[in-house]
Amino acid sequence: MNALPFLAQTTTSGGGLALTIGYLVVMVGLFYFLAIRPQKKKQKAHDIMLTTISAGDSVLTSSGFYGVIIDVMEEVVIVEFGNNKNCRIPMKKDAIVEIEKPETAAN
Repeated sequence: MNALPFLAQTTTSGGGLALTIGYLVVMVGLFYFLAIRPQKKKQKAHDIMLTTISAGDSVLTSSGFYGVIIDVMEEVVIVEFGNNKNCRIPMKKDAIVEIEKPETAAN
């Protein structure tokens, strides 16, 4: 009669382990869809935006400065800030947050 309660305890703990693993899998899946996936989408959109940079575009940098692109290289862009033509600063493309294309007048 003592063997029966022992078997009942063994089967219950096995079910508890499967339930715990199930909860862990659900939590990891939830974390992926709520945190990792949106961040990857945002990074992909930012990378696509950076491929469209060209000279003459107005940009907003991550530090909050507005400027105009003068030259585009592989990893670096030359940005002119303000009306002073002597204020041209090289910076990494990753520091650009927004791009505004100049509007061309249709004649």
